[in-house]
Amino acid sequence: MRLIVGILAVLFVILQYRLWFAEGGIGEAVHLQDRIADEEAQNVELRDRNAVLERQVIDLQSGDAVIEQRAREELGLVKEGEVYYQIIERDAKDNDE
Repeated sequence: MRLIVGILAVLFVILQYRLWFAEGGIGEAVHLQDRIADEEAQNVELRDRNAVLERQVIDLQSGDAVIEQRAREELGLVKEGEVYYQIIERDAKDNDE
């Protein structure tokens, strides 16, 4: 009877080892679930970025106003006949003097 209990105990330990530590075990499943969560979070960020880019493309295709606005903001476009003013703010220590 002790022999059977001993064999069953050894078999139980071997099966527990395979369950927790071997390839395809619980440890690997937990690791894969963490990776899935990270990938899903990254996918959400990429979807948001793509939505912003898609809106920008649609705006650029829809008219010249958006193109002109971006040229003014990013390239400093000034139309003929317009006056360009550049305002330089003084530092806080310059105001104290």
